Amino acid sequence: MSLSTKFVSAFWAISLAPLALSQANPPWSKGANDPAAQKGYVFHVQDVDNIPDLHGNPCNAKLVILIGGNQFFVLPELVAAFTKQHPEVAGHIFYETLPPGILRRQIAADGTLTLGNLTLQIKPDIYEAGKRVVHQMEHNGELSGVVEYATNNLEIMVPSGNPQHIASLNDLAHPGLRLSMPNPEWEGVANQIAASLRKAGGEPLYEAVYQEKVENGQTTLTEIHHRQTPMRIMKKRADAGVTWASEVRFEERIGNPIEGIKIPDAENVTAVYAGGLLRNAPHPAIAAQWLAFLKSTEAQSIYHQYGFRSLPAASH
Repeated sequence: MSLSTKFVSAFWAISLAPLALSQANPPWSKGANDPAAQKGYVFHVQDVDNIPDLHGNPCNAKLVILIGGNQFFVLPELVAAFTKQHPEVAGHIFYETLPPGILRRQIAADGTLTLGNLTLQIKPDIYEAGKRVVHQMEHNGELSGVVEYATNNLEIMVPSGNPQHIASLNDLAHPGLRLSMPNPEWEGVANQIAASLRKAGGEPLYEAVYQEKVENGQTTLTEIHHRQTPMRIMKKRADAGVTWASEVRFEERIGNPIEGIKIPDAENVTAVYAGGLLRNAPHPAIAAQWLAFLKSTEAQSIYHQYGFRSLPAASH
């Protein structure tokens, strides 16, 4: 390689680095949607202090929501619309968008969560996740006033242009194909993905993706798939991952180099999201209003923008 060619290559590597970094660490994940009324001194250090799934100020909060992480991109608009109707809570809503299993562990730990050197204790009002878990918590007396409000299905997330030419779930078993997949230990979507894999290719496909490839390092499990899978794909550390269709729509909406491969209905699963009022919720009145709001025309319209669907009329 000539000196001039090396110079040009180095120039483009340096020039494109900020673009790649901005895609991997977009501004919406750095506090731009913080709903707190009084933010005080705002201090951010790139890749050091970013906690993108904790939103707002828990001190003196008038509504605290724990919601499954795959809805993180819907919440800013939902909160804004809700506070227009209920200005008394504007700037006083705190919410977390972590995987549902992690949130349940936080609830079981009296609302206490530790991230690195930060320990946070909150008293949540609302818990939202898949309907099976929510109704089980209702049956156990942990939740009341449960509502079901939206549905979603699965897609295969790949880089723009689909360079590996993935066409189906069965292609995920191809040797050498690197996958980023939700961890069944705390990410409920893993159960739906397992069901889809078994529909498409039986037990051998499930074992190839979630056992053999995990063992040989070609499947990397996630802690927070709604953050890690698209970032791994954009950083070329993964070739594909199965996520909710709404997550693909969000990445496309903000211009990230991501696209989705549709999964046929016969192989897909439909998730139904539900929420309820936690036992001993400190703000039960406004929490009940939030739950009612989720089924309103305005809230449903916001969900539709991100690929979620309303429940069939008979389910309302």
